Amino acid sequence: MEKKLLLVDDEEGIRKVLGISLMDMGYEVLTAPDGEEALSVFRLHTPPIVLTDIKMPGIDGIDLLKIIKVENPETEVIMITGHGDMDLAIKSLKLEATDFVTKPINDAVLEIALKRATDRIVMREQLKQYTENLERLVEEKSARLVQLERLTAIHQAVEGLSFAMRNMADDMGENLRHFNEMPCFVSIHNPDLQVVATNVLYRSRLGRGVGDASWAIYTEETAASNACPVCQTFSSGMGQRVRKQIRLKDGSTSTVMVHTAPIRNSSGKMELVLEISVDISEIKRLQDELDTTQRRYQQLFDEAPCYITVQDRNFNMVAANRRFKAEFGDVGDAPCFQIYRQRTEPCLNCPVARTFEDATPHQGEMVVISKAGEQIHLLIGTAPLLNESGQITHVMELSTNITQIRKLQENLSSLGLMMTSISHAVKGMLTALDGGLYRMRSGLKKQDVTLIQDGLEDVQTMADRIRNAVLDILYYAKEREIQPKLTEIQDVIDDIVQIIDPKLMNAPIQWTCRVEPDLGSFMADRGALRTAMINILENAVEACLEDTSKTAHEIGFSVSKDTDAVLFEIRDNGGGMDSDIQDQIFTLFFSSKGQRGTGLGLFIAKKVVQQHQGNIRFQSEKGQGTTFWISIPISLNEPHPDSD
Repeated sequence: MEKKLLLVDDEEGIRKVLGISLMDMGYEVLTAPDGEEALSVFRLHTPPIVLTDIKMPGIDGIDLLKIIKVENPETEVIMITGHGDMDLAIKSLKLEATDFVTKPINDAVLEIALKRATDRIVMREQLKQYTENLERLVEEKSARLVQLERLTAIHQAVEGLSFAMRNMADDMGENLRHFNEMPCFVSIHNPDLQVVATNVLYRSRLGRGVGDASWAIYTEETAASNACPVCQTFSSGMGQRVRKQIRLKDGSTSTVMVHTAPIRNSSGKMELVLEISVDISEIKRLQDELDTTQRRYQQLFDEAPCYITVQDRNFNMVAANRRFKAEFGDVGDAPCFQIYRQRTEPCLNCPVARTFEDATPHQGEMVVISKAGEQIHLLIGTAPLLNESGQITHVMELSTNITQIRKLQENLSSLGLMMTSISHAVKGMLTALDGGLYRMRSGLKKQDVTLIQDGLEDVQTMADRIRNAVLDILYYAKEREIQPKLTEIQDVIDDIVQIIDPKLMNAPIQWTCRVEPDLGSFMADRGALRTAMINILENAVEACLEDTSKTAHEIGFSVSKDTDAVLFEIRDNGGGMDSDIQDQIFTLFFSSKGQRGTGLGLFIAKKVVQQHQGNIRFQSEKGQGTTFWISIPISLNEPHPDSD
């Protein structure tokens, strides 16, 4: 792979320092101070990798990315961004940027991003080579198939000639010299079942001639007068067409197709029989070789480590290998967009459609759905299939499953976003903590008890938030499985109330707790379940405190039990959630609190409920409030599933 790279940044110092680091990594570095010059350098040298700053005068990094992807979609573009440009960085990923790195640039992070870009380039080159090799192999096999089909056609022509000879027999009389040049065994037989004339090939290959019995050339299994085709022709007056085994001059045997035709005199009486025998051993060998070749071709087609289909102009899959059928089912006559994505019309930027348009290979990526309902990321390559006149009739599509690679990239991106989100959240908490400490110091200095108390409450609140954030991160990082034990339901309720009561002591929120008597016990992980409920309750507290549209707020917590489950209800009349937020509240790292949240609380709450084999649902209306219902089974089925 060509290790050439274009570095674009409007700061000369960054270009010099970063350029030295890149050259140490083995790259040939081209530089540009702005987007306009970068496009000129890119169009002149076409480097496979571009490293560009997002914010620049004139053509900025986002516009440069769009132009490069239009002119050369295979170019890998890595964005350089500041900590405050995270939205632009995420936008660049949606525009097919390979990755982004933040200032100040860490060499290790840069190497990882460059390696990811290099791996993508190498993968495309390998897929292209694989496609070209497979195309060449298909061409070779196709040529061999054509040759074998021609040999089969020769066999059919010989059979046709034999049929013609039967029709010509009446007109030939004794002029047998024409048969000497025929590539088959020709003989004439009289009613005494004796050979009266043969051609040269008959005598040279079989070692027999005039005067021999009509059945003498056949092997012991068929050497009988009543089984002789000539005898049957004399008996029935009809020509015969049978398969026989004959013995050659060297003692070997061969399979022949025997054709006989009666030769009649002018009065219509049968006087002689013409027998023409065609050696079909070579044809049978060629047919066996053809079958073997076809089986090997099919095996190659089926065992290829990717999905292979052949599609016509209507996008119908006329052939598919075994790996494809196992993942997506039998193709039948359904079009690819219906099988892949349950669509009713072709996909945009379909590489198969583009190959039909220009008869050249194309590549692309697509997310499809398997017959099991799973999403699969495919790296697709296409190749045209041409007929003898050079016209494209079908397109072969080769697809490689890169789902695991995409999941790894998503996990790395999620990890980066999580670290950014957590950093901002902790930074905000620490800032608020500093404010509380400042108020305490001011109160001590002024001997103001009220100011000291307010500062202490701020410190306590921020300490609780930091503690909860750290616990959520640890819970997520450890992939913790629950340890269920027989637990008194009231003990779990007491734990929850003991933690949430102090948070509501000085808050303008009415707190109501309703618990049915004699709830008994259930199988649960007391600590994990307590964490889940506290996360939901703390969100309710935040929703009430942030809602300024009402003068009075309340939070209700109730617990009851039915036949086989414990039912928890958490209700608040806070600000509620709109539909966009409702769709994402259980999504990892999503938070509606901005820098004050980590996006782990409700994700972990749902995970804990699912680990207890329970379910969680909610209802919310913007401006009215939110209600959560949690159902936990009293007894658990073994093993305890860890549903994520």
